[in-house]
Amino acid sequence: MGIVSGLLLLPLAPVRGTAWIADHLLQEARRQAHDPRAVQARLAALNRALDEGAVDEAAFEREEERLLTLLERPARTTSPTTTTNPARRRHL
Repeated sequence: MGIVSGLLLLPLAPVRGTAWIADHLLQEARRQAHDPRAVQARLAALNRALDEGAVDEAAFEREEERLLTLLERPARTTSPTTTTNPARRRHL
């Protein structure tokens, strides 16, 4: 980035910083949501809730299907380093 473009884009630095933080928070939330141990714990809690009568059969089946789907497919990452768009890659 040149000196002129750096100075012209300086007022946008807080916005870019906030967007960067939001992106990293989203990636971490996705990573935690797809952690197999956490999903298995949620499945166990769901089974206990069904046994205790806290959820009905239809709600149990919907949530169980969603959780099993999370276990079956790997978490998708959206970091710029894994993108296949050559325009977003930077060469040093």
